[in-house]
Amino acid sequence: MNVFYGDVVVVGSGVAGLTCALELSKEFDNIVLITKKFLEDSNSYLAQGGMAVMKSVEDRKVFLEDTLKAGHYKNNKRAVEILIDESQDAIRTLVGYGAKFQREKGEYSYTREGGHSVNRILYCGDYTGRAIMEALIEKVKACSKIKILEKYTMEDLLIHNKVCYGIYARGRENILIRGKKTVLATGGIGGIYKNSTNYSHIRGDGIALAIRHKVGLKDISYVQIHPTALYEEGDKRKFLISESLRGEGAIILNHKKERFTYELNPRDIVSQAIIREMKKEEVSHQWLRLSNIKVDIEKRFPKIYEQLKSMAIDPYNEDVPIVPAQHYTMGGIEVDLFGRTSMLGLYAVGEVACTGVHGENRLASNSLLESVVYAKRVAKSIANSRYVKEYKGNFKINNLDSYRNSEVIGEVIKIDKLAKIK
Repeated sequence: MNVFYGDVVVVGSGVAGLTCALELSKEFDNIVLITKKFLEDSNSYLAQGGMAVMKSVEDRKVFLEDTLKAGHYKNNKRAVEILIDESQDAIRTLVGYGAKFQREKGEYSYTREGGHSVNRILYCGDYTGRAIMEALIEKVKACSKIKILEKYTMEDLLIHNKVCYGIYARGRENILIRGKKTVLATGGIGGIYKNSTNYSHIRGDGIALAIRHKVGLKDISYVQIHPTALYEEGDKRKFLISESLRGEGAIILNHKKERFTYELNPRDIVSQAIIREMKKEEVSHQWLRLSNIKVDIEKRFPKIYEQLKSMAIDPYNEDVPIVPAQHYTMGGIEVDLFGRTSMLGLYAVGEVACTGVHGENRLASNSLLESVVYAKRVAKSIANSRYVKEYKGNFKINNLDSYRNSEVIGEVIKIDKLAKIK
């Protein structure tokens, strides 16, 4: 079995994983980054809307209240304050890595999405995630301190005396990646759902291993349903229709072509309204009308425009069929404000982690922001911590196959829901 050694092992190649690896490379010479598919195959790459940011000191209180209100005040308030206070630095970090947000006359352009009281979301057309990811991927590939292993699936954590020393993975060959610290950035659980906007291979691998090794979880039943996914028959991944369209004036209609909800409510409220209306009308979808949007759809939302045209839908003159679909996991592996889990040597960041920022429901465009803010904090924590003594012995390797399925994670979600009800 081939063995790799690193100062830090990072599992996952979304915005959280790539940012963390780049920040770690400022302090360490040997970072091993492993990803299940290719670097581009993450949910971060699919993100359309944008990245929220505190526009000014005056916006802090409003941004905080918007986030808490969307999360039904189940948020960790201190985690939210950190998110907001460090948001401008997160933007500077991404710009430093090559990300280019939309500007007009030299100033940043801001849009608005559901739950936000003001326009505070930076964006890159309707492909913000892709734009950020392409910049980060270019930097990661150019960094000699980061070794990239693509098409390897993490199968188990390497643990001795309740301390994590890396991972076991399978791909072209079976490998051990031994590290003094390990960062899980494996994403959420969308792949276990029939209708999801997520890639099917994002199936909760990090959470499954946390279950196996009794690493603490938090709020795992908090799963967000996005109100406007493009309706198509079949079980393939649902194409997301960005909330930014509603921020620009798009409206939701039932089959009588009547409005029945306020489009800029938080996502859970809009999703529930659509589902209720679908049941009332006994239909499989509802409609999104784009014709009254004031901006040019093709120019402002090129990715969505191309997708609709490929399906023979004219967004200027035809309503778009939409349906709610699983989108995001607010709960996950419980971490502190520096991404530390209940297991020594093991960190988690991004959607796999639960910082408490999102509460019961994520405010739009806070996910990319959380990924960058807390990836930087994880890297800082690792740089400032003393390494555990490296374990020289052999590790017991388990088979994860029985854990990588909807039944195991689904059972944990069910138990978590019952606990909250009681």
